[in-house]
Amino acid sequence: MFKQNKKVRASSETKTASKSAARSGKGKAVKRVYFFGPGKTEGKADQKELLGGKGANLADMTSAGLPVPPGFTITTETCREYNDARGKLPSGLMEEVKKNLAMVEKVTGKKFGDAKNPLLLSVRSGARVSMPGMMDTVLNLGLTDAVTEGLAKITDNERFAYDSYRRFINMFGDVVMGVDHEHFEHELSAVKTDRGVHLDTELDTAGLKEVVERYKKVYREHVGSDYIGWLHNQVRGGGL
Repeated sequence: MFKQNKKVRASSETKTASKSAARSGKGKAVKRVYFFGPGKTEGKADQKELLGGKGANLADMTSAGLPVPPGFTITTETCREYNDARGKLPSGLMEEVKKNLAMVEKVTGKKFGDAKNPLLLSVRSGARVSMPGMMDTVLNLGLTDAVTEGLAKITDNERFAYDSYRRFINMFGDVVMGVDHEHFEHELSAVKTDRGVHLDTELDTAGLKEVVERYKKVYREHVGSDYIGWLHNQVRGGGL
């Protein structure tokens, strides 16, 4: 997962690392993204140095025929290049990500950004060895205003949809964009106080919708741009 500070955000939208970084010394294109899913699994259990523990194990379990949801892993080397380049994405990375995202869509029968049949993604960081409590996670990448409304209709549970949405904005803002969790928590506490409840679970749908709008404002104030509702920016920022 690629975290971004303000300077990185200002440049990463328009710049990537040089094309030479995407090729080896012999001129061969470097593979940065490994897919795992029914019928095609790239990667093996012994590639923890390249894929991290989670990525290697997911590939191994998929190859063994276990019911693992399809997905893809970005290599640890890509992360090192990103950090060495001070927050510039390696050339060609996003093309590989989009290609693999399309493969996940095909396998699941869902579409990223489609309000009527949305594909929502879980983004998890990893390392060669297990590091409990040290890794970052962003759940439900792909939620936007329209997708959230669609999810409410699909599940027939509007409260569930908006609770998922406010959690996603919090996670993306905190983990990816560096907005301190306390800013979101402050707004959540204010809404609960205004509505006379003590627990998150006591907030009704209207309350959660208010939380979502407050979270968007927090994001806008601290990131310096509008809420991350654009799917392209979610994919790029989440470092899928």
